Amino acid sequence: MNAGVGETKKQKKGKGRQKASNRTRSIYSCVVSSSAHESSPSPDEVSIVEKVKRENEDMAGRYVFKMFCGERIIGLVTGYDNETSKFKIVYEDCNNDLIDKEILLRTLAPPTLVDWMFDSHRIPRLLCILQQKVLDDEEQEGRLGFVFIENDGVDEHMIWLIELKNLFSRHLPHVPKEYIVRRVLDLNHKSVMVIRRNQDVVGGITYRPFLSQGFVEIAFCAVMANELIKGCGTRLMNHLKQHARDMEGVTHLLTCADSNVVDYFLKQGFTKEITLEKDRWQGYIKVYDGGILMGCELHLKLPYSYTTTMTSHQRQHAIIERIREASNSENIVYPGIDFQKGEAGIPSCPIKVEDIPGLKEAGWTPDQYGHSRFKTENDSADTASNQESITAFMRSLLKQQIYDHPDAWPFKEPVDSDNAPGYYDVIKDPMDLKMITTRVESEQYYITLEMFLADMKRMFANARTYNMHHTVYYKCANRLESFFSGIFQSGLQDNKFQQN
Repeated sequence: MNAGVGETKKQKKGKGRQKASNRTRSIYSCVVSSSAHESSPSPDEVSIVEKVKRENEDMAGRYVFKMFCGERIIGLVTGYDNETSKFKIVYEDCNNDLIDKEILLRTLAPPTLVDWMFDSHRIPRLLCILQQKVLDDEEQEGRLGFVFIENDGVDEHMIWLIELKNLFSRHLPHVPKEYIVRRVLDLNHKSVMVIRRNQDVVGGITYRPFLSQGFVEIAFCAVMANELIKGCGTRLMNHLKQHARDMEGVTHLLTCADSNVVDYFLKQGFTKEITLEKDRWQGYIKVYDGGILMGCELHLKLPYSYTTTMTSHQRQHAIIERIREASNSENIVYPGIDFQKGEAGIPSCPIKVEDIPGLKEAGWTPDQYGHSRFKTENDSADTASNQESITAFMRSLLKQQIYDHPDAWPFKEPVDSDNAPGYYDVIKDPMDLKMITTRVESEQYYITLEMFLADMKRMFANARTYNMHHTVYYKCANRLESFFSGIFQSGLQDNKFQQN
């Protein structure tokens, strides 16, 4: 079978199918490409409304970001709300939001940013867990599938193999198409594919098992970029590991990696040191010029298909155990403190941190008090002077700018439950400008700017949580938040605060 025949079969399956440009990342013996086309169902197969719905649902698992007071806040798309036609977003600060598609497309995090954040361990653990849950839900609902097939003559399997061949060809223009066809359709090779809605091939790996030698050679691997940053690349490799060990009976995966994607394979558990005996693989696979031979030894008992969930639970328990081991006061109960809150949560009788029983014994030191990434220009000044600078800055923001803003009126007083039925059943931690101002004027509550920012963010988030997106309160919250973010950032420079 040649490439021309392959294209004809695909045309029979989806005649008139439109193709949309989509950034992709692919690996052939680990060579990276940056462009691809994604197939969409034709209007004859599915209605336009249904197609739009599917596109919206497939956004789940993508990362977004927003800027607040000069800080990038990462969020995750967790689903689509059909009632409001909005995308559900969970941000790293645990605030939820609903945004429309236009805003979503503007705030989508590019793959390069996501890669950098993963490499530098800046993706919050909460969002990583939520992303895996999104993939779990998609698998359970049948919107995402992983299938293992080979050239067995079954029509559906042959169509998928041709689509996978086309995927590799588009991602790897420097590799001869005839070579790709021979490997994908070779009777000795097999493939595992990522299938969207039992229809579109959005990624896959073609491999050859050498059963007598106990290893599998990965020939091609490609995953579309919008699926890769959602974690499908790692999940695809984990499915291959599980299948290769349990069904093929092999103990190692080998591949010849281009230097550009060595980091990718390192993340998948591959190493440059081959633990498989050399006489078992030498002469069976070809090491390409400029390629780096890498291998992965498969653990006999590790459940690869749900490794992420397992490690998340293990990490949680391990952290708890380490805390218990490091604690010097696990079995010591210190007397409590007489702490009484006054108006707006302000302590009626200030208590020095160093006077809290057991705190010093637990390892606390005075330099940890009021730790903030916002520092005054004269960081060596005494604590009282720093506190005065912080209070003066917060007071100027509130009284001279926020209170006079035309969108501030809904937030100047606490919400009246008579006018907003059930408000305090929905909002468990209410916040308003009057309470924030009271806390500022006490000169005791906000010992860092982060505490002040947290209350402001909570006030805006509460408004969006209780009110529908089309209401004036929801819109006022968005406009006032945007205004506050701008004046806060410029105010830092005017007042000579340094941000670490």
